[in-house]
Amino acid sequence: MNVLIWHVHGSWTTAFLQGPHTCLLPVTPDRGPDGLGRARTWRWPDSAVEVPLERLRDHDVDVAVLQRPHEEELVRRFLGRRVPLVYLEHDAPWDGVPLTRHPVADRRDVLLVHVTHFNSLFWDGGSTEQRVVEHAVVDPGPLWTGELARVGVVVNEPLRRGRHVGTDLLAELAGGLPVDVFGMKVQELPGALGLPGMRAYEDLPQQRMHALLAARRVYLHPFRWTSLGLSLIEAMYLGMPVVALATTEAVEAVPPGAGVVSTRLETLREAVRRLVCDQGEAAALGKAARAAALERYGLGRFLADWDRVLLEAVAR
Repeated sequence: MNVLIWHVHGSWTTAFLQGPHTCLLPVTPDRGPDGLGRARTWRWPDSAVEVPLERLRDHDVDVAVLQRPHEEELVRRFLGRRVPLVYLEHDAPWDGVPLTRHPVADRRDVLLVHVTHFNSLFWDGGSTEQRVVEHAVVDPGPLWTGELARVGVVVNEPLRRGRHVGTDLLAELAGGLPVDVFGMKVQELPGALGLPGMRAYEDLPQQRMHALLAARRVYLHPFRWTSLGLSLIEAMYLGMPVVALATTEAVEAVPPGAGVVSTRLETLREAVRRLVCDQGEAAALGKAARAAALERYGLGRFLADWDRVLLEAVAR
């Protein structure tokens, strides 16, 4: 099957591309948001094919997977013909929760797919047919060593996204322990927060980031409001002990014994300190975290679910 899909979320797309389909990725000369093409920091298979956006109509497309509201207009303008549409919703609703109407609500010609059950619960999709296909990641392997008594955090654009991703909580949750932050646009974070000993690692290739993160003793997930950060699942795959706010889908992703999840900051702060100081407990929780991630967020289940969704969309 030829699937038209824009490069929007690199980690999610990396998992999706492991399937049997040819994925047509629009590319523009400036490689802007509507034409990123193939990833530069992930390893993608040859089935991920770059297609110049202005030449899209020259290609056969069986189904289009939309991820942003304006992509439907791009399909009309550059493909020039109707194709089955799947709208993939990565995010939790931002405004007017819990009354937020989804952009494709009450559409008979679109299949709406959420990446978490939390999303499905909180978005108002009206009469639009909806499905949930939970996340998966390509297994990086049990790389955790915990050799560095430091706290690892992964977050993109922590200053712009602020309270949504819990940037303001880092100092309190770390409790004076050294923190390392990985992601996009993180270089200004240590100075902005005034946290001594904080290190920032920006725009690393995925394999390199995983290797560095896995050397940290514990993974901290301070997100207040997000669908489900794939970095949390990746940390669990690495075999890291995780400490997370009990918000959105995190309470489902981290079962008891695989980490510490709470809305009480003192509970989270104490868990971070205890795990940094006790490498044995950290190893035990990390082993359980990896087992839980493999069971719930396995790549085989993810690809099978998506095969069913795509076939259903084409048959509608």
